[in-house]
Amino acid sequence: MSRHVAVLMGGWSAERQVSLTSGRACAAVLREQGYRVSEIDVGRDLAAVLLELKPDVVFNALHGRWGEDGCVQGLLEIMGLPYTHSGVRASANAMHKPTAKELYRRAGLACAEGMTVSLDEARSQPPLAPPYVVKPTEEGSTVGVRVVRPGDNIDPFVGWGYGDEVMFERYVPGRELSVAVMDERPLGVIEIEPLSGLYDYDAKYTDGLAVHYMPARVPDDIYQQAMDWALQAHHVLGCRGVTRSDFRYDDSEGRGTGLYILETNTQPGMTPLSLVPEIAAHREISFAALVRWIVEDAGCDR
Repeated sequence: MSRHVAVLMGGWSAERQVSLTSGRACAAVLREQGYRVSEIDVGRDLAAVLLELKPDVVFNALHGRWGEDGCVQGLLEIMGLPYTHSGVRASANAMHKPTAKELYRRAGLACAEGMTVSLDEARSQPPLAPPYVVKPTEEGSTVGVRVVRPGDNIDPFVGWGYGDEVMFERYVPGRELSVAVMDERPLGVIEIEPLSGLYDYDAKYTDGLAVHYMPARVPDDIYQQAMDWALQAHHVLGCRGVTRSDFRYDDSEGRGTGLYILETNTQPGMTPLSLVPEIAAHREISFAALVRWIVEDAGCDR
């Protein structure tokens, strides 16, 4: 256990604070297990910092753009440093929501109907009738996501700072579900009930704003379908390590239907309120064991 692990955290994405929390939690538990750990609040001098530290492995606890979209992964590939979670292509495909949705559809996974348009088009004439969801094409943690319902007199693009592409999706009512995949196997399905009605950034990272049910309160066939689809998504995107796929389940559509995949997170949160550690604990995998497995699974794609 004398391996030197560099834990990347922070960065400059909209998810900086979440990343700092994830990284510090992982660094602490790695130290407890005997690893030599260097915590790095990532800046644009990352390559120089890593060259000086010379770690044996990199634990990538960055979230959002630059850290989860293939950019840092590409740097680590060039440097020949083994790193945790998915590689360059899988990270880029998963982070760009329109690309991920196209890959899901080709694999036969149901997605909410929608389209991607320019910001100018979105502002002049929304392509869907409400209720619909507006999303940035490359953000995580529900950053920038807005739900527009019939009768709303709001402009969802006030303060928009998420690029020139906008993704529209039909709003799917029902239950919020997530599935963790680890070591090529789905671990279970958790259900999240946000008290505000929307599982937004605050509900994800503020204690008391959402109730978790593990296992999810859904029929057995839907539970198994969500597990199967999460593993398929993991494979079709080309992921490795641990991933988390998110779903909506509309139980009004009839038995055996109503499940829709939303996205796959290639670097799931590891905060005290995060879903993957909770799902893993239900399978009697401790947080320490989960983090240790992620480190020992690290590698390069090439």
